[in-house]
Amino acid sequence: MPYHALEITLTRPATRAELARAAHVMALAPNRDRTRLITLAAGKTPAKALTRAHRHLAGLLPVDAVATHYPDADHRIRLLINFSPDDDALIRRAAKRAGQTTGTFIETAVRDALAHREREEAARLDRALQRLLTTTTPLALLAAIGRHLPHHTLGPTHAASH
Repeated sequence: MPYHALEITLTRPATRAELARAAHVMALAPNRDRTRLITLAAGKTPAKALTRAHRHLAGLLPVDAVATHYPDADHRIRLLINFSPDDDALIRRAAKRAGQTTGTFIETAVRDALAHREREEAARLDRALQRLLTTTTPLALLAAIGRHLPHHTLGPTHAASH
């Protein structure tokens, strides 16, 4: 049976005792603040590996969500989210009103939110670029970008961690 790399997001930092108990069930690699974990889980499909990991860890750790770490054959990251009973009922009602399955409703909402964020980021960059171009030449701006690119090749997340 193949193994799938999974990322587990916790609702709060896990205690060392919680991690020790969970480590008896499956190998876990926590991040520094113990709010995210990486593991390998066996499963015929990524979805089955997600379900298996969630089932094994849900009573041991404050699991918020479990996601595949790499895209599957359909180029998708699979996500299993723990919703409160109230939130779950609200989502189910909204999906029913929209004539969709709960999974399709959530997938559409996440896609729409990501697209909206992408549009907002593009607009923010356009505004910043326009401000810069009012005080400098395109050539000077490109030279400045060229000086800084080697330090920011992994993007803002990497740059912010320095």
